[in-house]
Amino acid sequence: MSAPEPAPAITDDEVSRHRDAALAAIAGAGTLDELKTVRLEHVADRSPLALMNRAIGGLDPADRKTAGRLVGQARREVSSALDERQVVLEAERDERMLVEEAVDVTLPWERRAVGARHPLYSLVEKVAEIFVALGYEVADGPEVEAEWFNFDALNIGPDHPTRQTSDTFFVESEDAGVVLRTHTSPVQVRALLGRELPVYVICPGRTYRTDELDATHTPVFSQVEGLVVDEGISMADLKGTLDHFAAAMFGEGLVTRLRPSYFPFTEPSAEVDLQCFVCRGASVGNPDAPCRTCSSEGWIEWGGCGMVNPRVLVACGVDPNRYTGFAFGMGLERTLMFRHGITDMHDLIEGDARFTLPFGMEI
Repeated sequence: MSAPEPAPAITDDEVSRHRDAALAAIAGAGTLDELKTVRLEHVADRSPLALMNRAIGGLDPADRKTAGRLVGQARREVSSALDERQVVLEAERDERMLVEEAVDVTLPWERRAVGARHPLYSLVEKVAEIFVALGYEVADGPEVEAEWFNFDALNIGPDHPTRQTSDTFFVESEDAGVVLRTHTSPVQVRALLGRELPVYVICPGRTYRTDELDATHTPVFSQVEGLVVDEGISMADLKGTLDHFAAAMFGEGLVTRLRPSYFPFTEPSAEVDLQCFVCRGASVGNPDAPCRTCSSEGWIEWGGCGMVNPRVLVACGVDPNRYTGFAFGMGLERTLMFRHGITDMHDLIEGDARFTLPFGMEI
């Protein structure tokens, strides 16, 4: 147990010194918290004046009266100064709160939270705006589609593996001839059958395949496909259109490349690769600056394209000797994931408002 602190000498000069120190500390306190600290140092039980007051009982009877008068008067002055400073600081605090926490009572008192559009729908509208500005029309068609439109008219034969139940959702039975469309290409067929040539259309919409839901796949997904059928159309027109689309989606200067591939409804066919929008190819062959987006390859697979197969033109009543055309298709979820750095398909389909709110009401 620590020894009690010795009481300061009770003299006129000593009492005045401690009183003046207390008054100066009180006057210098700028906040209520600082004033509380001053109170503990100069008024509490272990303060110099409090120790002097307790020591009066041990003085000679002749000195008690003088010492009591000196210490009592000093303590009253300090206590009075504390009370006055307390009133001043509380008034300043209240005035400051009125300014900082002011409430405009004229504002509406009831507010509803503003929602947000799903970014996929905003992307569909942006894609439509890009192509409408080029003179295209936006075409739509049924999601429950006849097999002829979904397969036969597109040169997809009866034995093609995509016509099996392992890839396609059949309505009622396989013999009914009705499926949930596996791509938006049937809309292109309907456009050729229902419009006068030339045809310039894009076809955004939902499609269905028997994929398992995971981070990069979903059984219900969105596509946008483009179709141009006119006289003198070539692969150069296709490449220019894709480069313009890529630049509008991901930034100026980005280009595409075409890799030979095969699709039944186009000939020749190609895969569309997008120049990496993160490293723009700078990571290729540079181990000091790897790119996770493109795995340092410089390109990202984006979709498929090609010149419309003459058999498709014939099926739609178009003379392939006079008209040629190109078609392309991209997954909109994939495009959205690229555009906004989304890594998990679950975020797009689970309907969590915490995901959609940051996109706001973008149109």
